[in-house]
Amino acid sequence: MKKLVSLLLVLAMMLSLAAVQATAEDAAGMAAWEPFAERVKITVPVYDRSKVGYPAVDNNYWTQWIQKEFGDKYNIDVQYVAIPRGDVMTKYSMLIAAGETPTILMEYDYPKVAQWANDGAMTEIDLDAFAKVAPTFYQAMVEHNQLGYTDINGKTYFVLTERPYHDTTFAFANFVRMDWLRKVGYDHVPANYEEHKDAMNKIIAAGLTDQPLGLGIPTSAYIVNFAFRDFPVDEKEWVMHSSLGTPGFPWYPTQRMLKRYNDEYHMGWYSSEFDLEKNSGGQGTDILQTDFINGKTYQYGGYIANNMAWLTAFYENNPDAELAIASPYAGVEEGINTGAIRADNPFGMIVGFSSLATEDQLKAAWMLMEWMIQPENLFVLENGVEGETYKMGEDGLPVMLDYTGEHMLNHNNNIDMTCLVHASKKVGTIEQTIAQMSPVGLPQDFTEMLINNYYQLKELADAGKAYSDPVFAVAIESESEYSATLLSLWQEYFAKLIKCDPAEFDALYAQYSQEFLDAGYQEIMDERLEAYEAGNTTKLPALP
Repeated sequence: MKKLVSLLLVLAMMLSLAAVQATAEDAAGMAAWEPFAERVKITVPVYDRSKVGYPAVDNNYWTQWIQKEFGDKYNIDVQYVAIPRGDVMTKYSMLIAAGETPTILMEYDYPKVAQWANDGAMTEIDLDAFAKVAPTFYQAMVEHNQLGYTDINGKTYFVLTERPYHDTTFAFANFVRMDWLRKVGYDHVPANYEEHKDAMNKIIAAGLTDQPLGLGIPTSAYIVNFAFRDFPVDEKEWVMHSSLGTPGFPWYPTQRMLKRYNDEYHMGWYSSEFDLEKNSGGQGTDILQTDFINGKTYQYGGYIANNMAWLTAFYENNPDAELAIASPYAGVEEGINTGAIRADNPFGMIVGFSSLATEDQLKAAWMLMEWMIQPENLFVLENGVEGETYKMGEDGLPVMLDYTGEHMLNHNNNIDMTCLVHASKKVGTIEQTIAQMSPVGLPQDFTEMLINNYYQLKELADAGKAYSDPVFAVAIESESEYSATLLSLWQEYFAKLIKCDPAEFDALYAQYSQEFLDAGYQEIMDERLEAYEAGNTTKLPALP
């Protein structure tokens, strides 16, 4: 009997141990994590926007906080790698060529990550394995209907982050000189192109400035021609031309856009030396920003944040100035400009992982993403230290403060770190989100203007006039081959067509279009169309 009891006790212990082990193996997420036995190093990219007065993006209080709160706990060395915002592909190419591919590769633009995957810089991933390590992050992808964007060429490479309110561009705003408008008889910002044109010419005539608008050579391949497209746009044309990665130059909306620039140039709106400057599109300091700060121009745009150094500098130089937010309808002109806007993608960052990464490094990277998406960690990273970087409002939501000490958050509430989770900070309703991201410490409060701007953009979106670019489930080989050459040509043609004699514009545009096609764009068009007809692209959203 004693032997039987002993045997039963041993059997019970073995069954209990097996049950514990099975539970541990089945557990997912942070509850199942253990520190790595040996130190694991991961490298994480972070945009460097070269913003004056901000901490180094790759080594600051918050990168150190992540190391302390996450890395040290799990025996992971988290190192950040600065990526110049205005020259992303060059920096990544250098890292990849040197065998130093970051553990995490991420970008907002699908053609860029598609190129990395196609070139072998990214590793294929198992989404089931990812979901085991990062179940919260994976479930967010499910809820945001993003699983359809994870594959290319039939293989899974990507996970995707959230982009709140992606059908509008509410986080970017164009600021205009309302005081100048008042001096020439306007009590509102121009609501269409006829008013805009009238206001610019009156501002010149009144001697407020001799060149009201800034213009420079574009630094990216994206051509801002959505508003110049017919509505609704032809889907096949959209597939062939609409892209962030390659300029859609030989397409009628670009012709319309450049013709308007040509007209405006000859009315004296732009500097005759604009082609010596670069237009970073609000991504960093350039001469266009400097001219606005110095009170020389009517308008400048940028991404909204609590601390906007260029707006602070503007008011320091122009203490009596009054600014307003430009209307998204200011360019609308019948038969020329429909007012359509480029909606953001229905995802934020497209995230992939280095083909050089070990299994432990992959797991550690996934752990970082899961840890960061937890509300308590995300809240600290986006708000900082209570009483210094923020205070709690009466509604129980954080109110950001004007703070520049040790605990200072980097660009736009550390968004270039938290973009590993979502593309912009989200707090409560859209009104509350805008209120907490609105600039602080300025003579004017732009909260209501920014909220009104959002609802104007939402009107366009609800009318079907906000859509993005096609996403391809296969690599477009010719795009990788020719995109650099075509960007260079686009920059050259941009300047020549704007400055040319208006009587010569159409002939020059036709000539340059053919040269552009011959330089590789025709192959890109053909390959994109082939992918579309094979069912390997997204489609335009259905009209309301």
